[in-house]
Amino acid sequence: MSDRLADHTTLRLGGPARTWVRATSEEELVAAVSEADAAGEPVLVVGGGSNLVVADEGFAGTVVEVATRGVSADVGDSDDPTCGGALVTVAAGETWDDLVARAVERGWVGVEALSGIPGSVGATPVQNVGAYGQEVAQTIASVRVWDRKLRGIRTFAAADCGFGYRTSRFKVDRYDANGGRHLVLSVTFQLRQGSLSAPVAYGELAAALGVETGQRAPLAEVRSAVLALRAGKGMVLDPADHDTWSAGSFFTNPVVPADVVPEGAPAWPAEGGLVKTSAAWLIEHAGFGKGHGLDRDPAPVALSTKHTLALTNRGTATAADLLALAREVRDGVEATYGIALVNEPVLVGCSL
Repeated sequence: MSDRLADHTTLRLGGPARTWVRATSEEELVAAVSEADAAGEPVLVVGGGSNLVVADEGFAGTVVEVATRGVSADVGDSDDPTCGGALVTVAAGETWDDLVARAVERGWVGVEALSGIPGSVGATPVQNVGAYGQEVAQTIASVRVWDRKLRGIRTFAAADCGFGYRTSRFKVDRYDANGGRHLVLSVTFQLRQGSLSAPVAYGELAAALGVETGQRAPLAEVRSAVLALRAGKGMVLDPADHDTWSAGSFFTNPVVPADVVPEGAPAWPAEGGLVKTSAAWLIEHAGFGKGHGLDRDPAPVALSTKHTLALTNRGTATAADLLALAREVRDGVEATYGIALVNEPVLVGCSL
């Protein structure tokens, strides 16, 4: 098994780990992290590797790969499946899109618009993963963790998870510079049962389905439409397509005062009287179009030719190359619009 982070991340970047531990059970996972913590060894927990930018020098500590498995469901007994519910508990190491596919197949409603997102289940509450009008916070009932500070297992109800736009207490509460205080062991989802999706909340998806925003559609059709939309933006992993060698959306959509939003830019209401605008719009209108960087020689990195929010490895990139492109885009947007973009992926051993 390779100890190079490049072989375990969707960007295919990152040097070697000093020590690599693959944990296939909850007990192994807790033991690996606890032993490293007790020894004062830096720890990096890796799931699907879809949200990581790791330095070319690698990681001078212990990488713990979360490879736990298990899905259990407590399904309601209602004679009318549209009124029942499914309480589904999933090990942190399960692949997220496999869970979504299973949910659609079994008529578990609430995560269908999150199809095609790479990574592991355990990572989803950390970032409060969301797309096409859905967030995992809408269906998470509880998150079970190992508290690295208190050295014990805790369970947080959804209301105690501190969910916000692409954030949670699991992202904010730090144990050290390399990792969070809370090691996610499993996530429990409360999903409605039925054949139709949750109300479609995203205009682009509604249009693809031929329904009005707020209407429902068959679960399988929603999943197919989302996968097609994501594939069209290079957001479905494909080893043969360098546009998918990315960490997904590299920058979060800025949340700013309404008077800061440039004329013509999209804007949606956010908490505290603020508005959320489109990072992709800002990037493109600041002069960084799709494929930006491909005209250079050499061109190891570039914006995706399908989506300006994705920074991609064209096959020969280093992490330093990618970060240089990220700085160029971030600084260009700030110089043009006075809005500072914030990276969504976790940066390990490097910074912007």
